[in-house]
Amino acid sequence: MHPALRAAVDDRGYSKLTPVQTLVLDPALKGRDLLVSAQTGSGKTLGFGLAIAPTLLGDDHSFAPGAKPLAVVIAPTRELALQVKRELGWLYAKAGAVLASCVGGMDMRDERRALERGAHIVAATPGRLRDHITRGSIDLSDVRAVVLDEADEMLDLGFREELEFILDALPPERQTLLFSATVPPAIAALAKGYQNDAERIVAKSETPQHDDIEYQAMMVTDRDVDNAVINTLRYHEAPNALVFANTRAMVNRLAARLSNRGFNAVALSGELSQTERSHALQSMRDGRAQVCVATDVAARGIDLPRLDLVVHAELPSNQETLLHRSGRTGRAGRKGVSALIVTPRTRKKAERLLGWAKVRAEWGSAPSAAEIRAMDEERLFSDPAWQEPATEDEQESAKRLLDAFTPEQIATGYLRLLHTLRAPPEELAEPGTKPDPVKEFGPATWFSVSGGRDAGAEPRRLLPMLCKAGGLTKDDIGAIRVQKDQSFVQIRNEAVATLLASVGESMVLEKGAQLSQLASPPDLATKGSGLARNTVGRRAAGAKPHRPEASSSARQEPAQATKPDRTRAFRTSDGLKDAVDRAPAEPRVAAEPKRKPKGSPPPKGKPSSKKNRARAAAVATSKGSKKTLNKAGPTRRQPGGSKPSRGKS
Repeated sequence: MHPALRAAVDDRGYSKLTPVQTLVLDPALKGRDLLVSAQTGSGKTLGFGLAIAPTLLGDDHSFAPGAKPLAVVIAPTRELALQVKRELGWLYAKAGAVLASCVGGMDMRDERRALERGAHIVAATPGRLRDHITRGSIDLSDVRAVVLDEADEMLDLGFREELEFILDALPPERQTLLFSATVPPAIAALAKGYQNDAERIVAKSETPQHDDIEYQAMMVTDRDVDNAVINTLRYHEAPNALVFANTRAMVNRLAARLSNRGFNAVALSGELSQTERSHALQSMRDGRAQVCVATDVAARGIDLPRLDLVVHAELPSNQETLLHRSGRTGRAGRKGVSALIVTPRTRKKAERLLGWAKVRAEWGSAPSAAEIRAMDEERLFSDPAWQEPATEDEQESAKRLLDAFTPEQIATGYLRLLHTLRAPPEELAEPGTKPDPVKEFGPATWFSVSGGRDAGAEPRRLLPMLCKAGGLTKDDIGAIRVQKDQSFVQIRNEAVATLLASVGESMVLEKGAQLSQLASPPDLATKGSGLARNTVGRRAAGAKPHRPEASSSARQEPAQATKPDRTRAFRTSDGLKDAVDRAPAEPRVAAEPKRKPKGSPPPKGKPSSKKNRARAAAVATSKGSKKTLNKAGPTRRQPGGSKPSRGKS
């Protein structure tokens, strides 16, 4: 290890190097090109940072001020490139290195100014680095080393053309390090074309995934997938957890569900801007958020501290993705759990993925509500806070509590407050069972909540809001009806006192949600009540739509008096007489349907076929000629006293 970096590694607390770090530091490989296969979480970022140090520093202990980059590290995603910059930042800090990044989604002008000020190491994504080269805003003539991190992923994302363009722009005399989880033929061809006598290093164990990760496959019903994710997070109570979904829509929906249930959750998907993604990851690193819901591409290569739990809310498409997802945990000697949520229809797929990945999973069910409550109690009694000495302020507060309440009251109040801070566990159904029939809700009281459809109110948002703010369970809540400007909820009578005590005199559930108790059930049958679609706005099959009547007087008169009389009139010697005046009205009989005129049947085939279009054009031409004849006006009487012929209209 280069002396300039040893102090930084020691200060970081590394007691020993990982296998891949040990292999790349072999003195015989100093300055040589390397083709390295290493599994996710093996410490390869620190490994190639140590490997290029002799090439960059030589015998010096610090960098000289310079304006041109000496090393370029290329990564497939923005998050991974920025993570590489952070890792190499502390590693080369004592050597005085200046680092810069060139990644998509960031302001290119800021990157250009940073490059003009001078940077020794540049971490970049392929597309943005090519843009800088094309525009002449980066000078690569002094580059001594280039690293391709996760090269297989870059080729899978279609960056082969960009990589070849960048490598062709670099000086031929350089050290080239290529790191890849696998070495398919495309990677081998890239290495052969751009590396010089590369040393092949394989730093992989017999199993594709290391032993620090415990795999769990949890069987749940299709309707309990979200609930299983909630219970898994509650059972483990990991400092940081990563939940994977396959689509952006699923990421947004699941993140919103977790936030409504009381989790500090953030979403990470491709639709976010780089600033939003950076803020989401930073909130995970500084402890403001504990759960990150992400897609595979967005989470590629990210490294979060104290990430002890990975949950696969949706199964990945292949075993490589499974290993990359799970590799976010179990790092730096920490144990981790990778939990797969499996439904009966996805069990065979889960078994195939685990078999192809050569990992064994413990099959079982998701944590139940009873197991979570038992785990909460175990964590409560084993909390080290019980053994820590109390401060003066804490002693004063404890004395005031003991003067006002009994020890039993204090303990009960503490447990209640503790439960309100945690999301209540969900009751899960056994896999293969049918949903329970809807039970009679019983006596209940109606409440109104300010805000309706216009404010974005939905039952899935109101339910967790009531449970969290009102100290209720979902069994205490009955019907939820959302109107245009307000919402109504039904609360079981036995739980009304708990709700009122929890919300207090302010009756505020959360900001913008004001609760009010109703003396009687709301009128939900009025127009625009916002009931569910299957109860409002529908009519029986064959029934006519209801039309509001003009006035009350019109409703009191017979129906035939309000309808216009359409009885046929006829001419007699007395003039025009109405049939109603000559005879009593009789029930009208439906007229016999008119017979279609005889003629050739319509042509077969599609309406837009060439044959039908030609016939329609001929008919239109014929009708047009007849109308022209009729509009020509009167003609002279022909010789012989015969009347002129007239065309039919």
